[in-house]
Amino acid sequence: MVQKQRFLTPGGRDELQAELDHLKSVRRPDVSARIHEAARAGGTADNAEWEEVKNEQAFVEGRIQDLEGILYNSKIAEKSAEAKGTVQFGSSVTVITEKGKRQKYQLVGSAEAKPLEGKISNESPVGQALLEHKVGDVVEVTTPAGVTKLKISKVT
Repeated sequence: MVQKQRFLTPGGRDELQAELDHLKSVRRPDVSARIHEAARAGGTADNAEWEEVKNEQAFVEGRIQDLEGILYNSKIAEKSAEAKGTVQFGSSVTVITEKGKRQKYQLVGSAEAKPLEGKISNESPVGQALLEHKVGDVVEVTTPAGVTKLKISKVT
């Protein structure tokens, strides 16, 4: 299966690489040892512990495969010095909602997005609306809840 090229911030790439390293050096050997123990203790037929650890192994191996694919097909996108003051990939942006609430976002690639931590994808509706705008600009974002306006108050 061909994966599309993804963009990552340098920090996002480091986080994904650290997760991959942990899975390979810690979780994979741990799961392997637990499989061996479960098989030795009760065989593989009707052994709930063995089934559980085999499911965990499938998750770990699947995540390793996903991370390897993301890292292989990713491109590190650095902020452009020429576009200083303009929202771009990797920027931290503070916006003020129509209700006066301040929200801070960092525009990152979809593979490293964590909306609850303020890391939003550059492909998301909010991310797309903010790109290429400057402090003072008001952008309209279409969301499932309707159209909302965000005023950009800070870009770093």
